[in-house]
Amino acid sequence: MSRIAYVNGVYAPLRAPLISVMDRGLQLADSIYEVWAVRGGRLFDAEAHMARLWRSLDELRIARPMGEASLRAVIRETMRRNRVTDGVVYAQVSRGAAPRDHVFPPASVRPTLIVTAKALDRRAIAARAEAGIGVVSAPDTRWARRDIKTTNLLPNVLARQAAKEAGAFEAWFVDGDGFVTEGTSSTAWIVDRSGTLRTRALSHDLLHGVTRAALLKLAAERQLAVREAPFTIEEAQSAREAFISAASIPAVGVVQIDGQPVSDGKVGQVTRALRAAYLGA
Repeated sequence: MSRIAYVNGVYAPLRAPLISVMDRGLQLADSIYEVWAVRGGRLFDAEAHMARLWRSLDELRIARPMGEASLRAVIRETMRRNRVTDGVVYAQVSRGAAPRDHVFPPASVRPTLIVTAKALDRRAIAARAEAGIGVVSAPDTRWARRDIKTTNLLPNVLARQAAKEAGAFEAWFVDGDGFVTEGTSSTAWIVDRSGTLRTRALSHDLLHGVTRAALLKLAAERQLAVREAPFTIEEAQSAREAFISAASIPAVGVVQIDGQPVSDGKVGQVTRALRAAYLGA
């Protein structure tokens, strides 16, 4: 965990009591969040993550807690105070603290802004990417606006816990038609039997992944066959490759799905190439 957090104008230890018990993020999950990967002291895809944060706020009609230049300064200072050069920065904005009520509080209630930063073990992440991961499938029981990055994550928590108990790293949600939507905190991909790179098209059904967009651009630059279309668990199990992507874990190979190996049970060449291209390796 990071040691110092920014909360509404104050830099303080994580355990400092700075959040009201009446904060709507705590009471009602009336809040959004965003995560930036930090590598070599640099925020990856910084502009796209910032744009998604503003979009999430706009979709929920939560006021911006400060301007973009100020927020960037807070992020940099939080990184500095926590000595984070390789890790993640987390920002959360709630509608603020007000008497508990389902309707919005008065406009005079100020949003709550929290920013934290923590280091990640890059060697452990690299080792996971080298070995590949397992995933399990789970029914998609989430709300209908998954394109908004809210803190309403209880279905994700339950599915991820089920994955851990099954010895897997991630869970893939499956919709009522039998198609994979995404992971609990990642985008789902396959390289199908024809060699086409596939991931589900953007809609309200899934988060508009920033790393997803970056990988699609890299795939186009390398003239890979790409199709934005859904796939089933069975198609993923019989695919040439499968992988997940997220800000902190770009292109990590999936080598087992629901206990069944994908292809030869090893991380595939497309997965490795896209990961290396994204990281500039």
